[in-house]
Amino acid sequence: MGKKICKGDHQGHLCVLASKDLFDEIRELVRDPTHICFNCGRVADSARNLCNPMPLQESGDR
Repeated sequence: MGKKICKGDHQGHLCVLASKDLFDEIRELVRDPTHICFNCGRVADSARNLCNPMPLQESGDR
Protein backbone atom coordinates (compact mmCIF):
# COMPACT_ATOMS: atom_id res chain seq x y z
CA MET A 1 0.00 0.00 0.00
CA GLY A 2 1.33 3.41 -0.95
CA LYS A 3 2.04 6.37 1.26
CA LYS A 4 -1.11 8.23 2.30
CA ILE A 5 -1.14 11.84 1.21
CA CYS A 6 -3.30 14.82 2.05
CA LYS A 7 -4.22 17.46 -0.50
CA GLY A 8 -5.35 20.86 0.77
CA ASP A 9 -6.28 22.17 4.21
CA HIS A 10 -6.66 19.08 6.39
CA GLN A 11 -8.94 20.77 8.97
CA GLY A 12 -12.16 20.37 6.95
CA HIS A 13 -11.54 16.76 6.03
CA LEU A 14 -13.88 13.99 7.20
CA CYS A 15 -11.07 12.14 8.98
CA VAL A 16 -10.43 15.17 11.20
CA LEU A 17 -14.14 15.70 11.87
CA ALA A 18 -14.54 12.00 12.80
CA SER A 19 -11.58 12.17 15.18
CA LYS A 20 -13.39 15.04 16.95
CA ASP A 21 -16.72 13.12 17.04
CA LEU A 22 -18.42 15.79 14.88
CA PHE A 23 -20.85 13.33 13.29
CA ASP A 24 -23.71 15.81 12.79
CA GLU A 25 -21.34 17.95 10.71
CA ILE A 26 -20.21 14.86 8.77
CA ARG A 27 -23.82 13.91 7.95
CA GLU A 28 -24.27 17.28 6.24
CA LEU A 29 -21.17 16.71 4.09
CA VAL A 30 -22.05 13.22 2.84
CA ARG A 31 -25.71 13.49 1.78
CA ASP A 32 -25.04 13.32 -1.98
CA PRO A 33 -21.50 11.95 -2.36
CA THR A 34 -19.56 12.71 -5.53
CA HIS A 35 -16.01 11.84 -4.39
CA ILE A 36 -14.22 9.04 -2.56
CA CYS A 37 -10.97 9.26 -0.58
CA PHE A 38 -8.12 6.98 -1.69
CA ASN A 39 -6.71 7.10 1.87
CA CYS A 40 -9.68 6.08 4.02
CA GLY A 41 -12.51 5.12 1.64
CA ARG A 42 -14.90 7.75 2.97
CA VAL A 43 -17.21 9.53 0.52
CA ALA A 44 -18.26 13.19 0.50
CA ASP A 45 -20.26 15.71 -1.50
CA SER A 46 -17.11 17.71 -2.22
CA ALA A 47 -13.48 16.84 -2.90
CA ARG A 48 -12.41 19.55 -0.44
CA ASN A 49 -13.58 17.36 2.48
CA LEU A 50 -11.28 14.44 1.63
CA CYS A 51 -7.50 14.01 1.87
CA ASN A 52 -6.94 12.22 -1.43
CA PRO A 53 -10.17 12.57 -3.46
CA MET A 54 -11.24 10.94 -6.70
CA PRO A 55 -14.61 11.43 -8.45
CA LEU A 56 -17.01 8.51 -7.93
CA GLN A 57 -18.07 8.72 -11.59
CA GLU A 58 -16.21 9.79 -14.67
CA SER A 59 -17.51 13.12 -15.99
CA GLY A 60 -19.17 11.39 -18.99
CA ASP A 61 -21.05 8.83 -16.83
CA ARG A 62 -23.80 11.18 -15.66
